[in-house]
Amino acid sequence: MKISAEITLTPLKDNYIPVIKKFIKSLRDLNINILENPMSTQIYGDYDLLMSLLNKEIKNIFSQEKSIMINLKLVKGDRSGYKPDF
Repeated sequence: MKISAEITLTPLKDNYIPVIKKFIKSLRDLNINILENPMSTQIYGDYDLLMSLLNKEIKNIFSQEKSIMINLKLVKGDRSGYKPDF
């Protein structure tokens, strides 16, 4: 089953940019379909693969940072080709 996931990483500290960049680079290294914008990062692919990868990457960043929050949205289906029709 294909899914689309939107991730927003929010380090709860003043020097947050390096943490966000490190997390995004770790997602890039996974060789998955990824789309980045200033507000969030979207990834697309097979449910089992993405959830396994996200589980590992989220656990990793949580173990490295003292105070951090992740907002995660999941949608069934691959929405990577979405184009507004209005």
